[in-house]
Amino acid sequence: MLLKSKEKSTYKEDSVNEKPLRSIVKSLSWRTIGTLDTILISWLITGELTLAFSIGSVELVTKMVLYFFHERVWNSIKWGK
Repeated sequence: MLLKSKEKSTYKEDSVNEKPLRSIVKSLSWRTIGTLDTILISWLITGELTLAFSIGSVELVTKMVLYFFHERVWNSIKWGK
């Protein structure tokens, strides 16, 4: 019974809207991981580290912006909350 109460409070906390700053921090942390992955894959495919970093730097900016707006749109959708 105590476990159910804890699950309800956890769900309730998760269903509260996030502030924009939280979305920004999540974007930065995720993009760091994603960009390192892109650089590694680009390097393995092209064999050129300079080109891999160029691809990674462009991808870093574009996907961070896209992720931020994706988060904000999903945060406004009531489905599943």
